[in-house]
Amino acid sequence: MKPAKLIASLVFFLTAITASATNFSFTGDFQYDNDVQLFSFTVDSTSSVTLRSWSYAGGTNADGQSIAQGGFDPILALFDSSGARIAEQDDGGCSAVAADSVTGRCWDTFFTVLLGPGTYTASVQQYDNFATANLSTGFVRDGVQFQNFRDGFVDDSGNRRNASWAFDILNVTQADVPPVVDVPEPASLFLMGGALAGMVFARRRKAVPRVKKSS
Repeated sequence: MKPAKLIASLVFFLTAITASATNFSFTGDFQYDNDVQLFSFTVDSTSSVTLRSWSYAGGTNADGQSIAQGGFDPILALFDSSGARIAEQDDGGCSAVAADSVTGRCWDTFFTVLLGPGTYTASVQQYDNFATANLSTGFVRDGVQFQNFRDGFVDDSGNRRNASWAFDILNVTQADVPPVVDVPEPASLFLMGGALAGMVFARRRKAVPRVKKSS
């Protein structure tokens, strides 16, 4: 192969490798204390992946966006493609994240892990709404009764915070927020079931032929 073609091929190959590893930034707000924000991401080859929050102490995220301090104390969990929990973190510590200028606490998350090819799910919650065991079994503060479990957005030292979160997923192939599927309340399911049963009964009655009696 000629040198020019060889160089062009190497540049193309290195560019493809670089393009496969990307950083993604997400921001949003919770409504309730026990809300959980999920993120789905894929890794094409074994990579060192970093999960990082910004909203407690603020800063500049991977997208170059300036994030204000004041968000709630975040924790994160990481799940594999089967939904099994493979990691969890309370906070990143002062060696990895900045301290909030008001509280002096280093309670943003900064978690780095070596992951093989596959699809993963990360979650962000307010402390101390930890994952139970896997994604299907949920989180310890699930349920309407825990919607105000911290009396609003309050950190572990009693500092009043806001509902904002900001989260980076670094060095992955793709990342996004999975769509939320609304699950009907039990009462709604009962009503829907009753309506469907009535429709089936009506169709059956309509389908039965009338037979004239002969004298």
